[in-house]
Amino acid sequence: MADNEEQLQSLDELAAEGDEMDLAAEAGFDEIEALRAERDELKDKFMRALADAENMRKRSDRDRREAENYGGSKLARDMLPVYDNMRRALQSAEDADKATNAALLEGVELTMRELISVFKKHGIDPIVPEVGDKFDPKIHQAMFEAPLPGTKTGEIIQVAAEGFMLHDRLLRAAQVGVSSTPA
Repeated sequence: MADNEEQLQSLDELAAEGDEMDLAAEAGFDEIEALRAERDELKDKFMRALADAENMRKRSDRDRREAENYGGSKLARDMLPVYDNMRRALQSAEDADKATNAALLEGVELTMRELISVFKKHGIDPIVPEVGDKFDPKIHQAMFEAPLPGTKTGEIIQVAAEGFMLHDRLLRAAQVGVSSTPA
């Protein structure tokens, strides 16, 4: 019997050891699952941070391009009256004045060409509507409407001032008179 008791005791000890090993394995399994969950969470945070960094890079590139292209728009807008005044000066010179003030007019023309060259260099292009063109509210500003025989409603009948585009943005709309002649 002592032998049997010894065997039972050793079986009980073995069962207890097995239970301990099961608990240890279960605790290890729980620890592994916790580590996997933490890894997945950290991976998700890393991927989000990576996406945020890429979005920030793209946004800063776009902002830099916009600053390069449109940063001088206020200065350009302030230069447009200078262009207008020089154009008016050249248009107002009559033939008699041209002979007398040839050197002055040549200087104004050269200055005007240089101004146009600087505008082109910085992406500023004129909008030059012609009499008879169709009025486009995206690039034209109607200064007045008047009925004019021989025209259709919405046709440009007079150009008061040229407009300008800065790259693909409207800097100043062309100022025009529009026909209101009924059809």
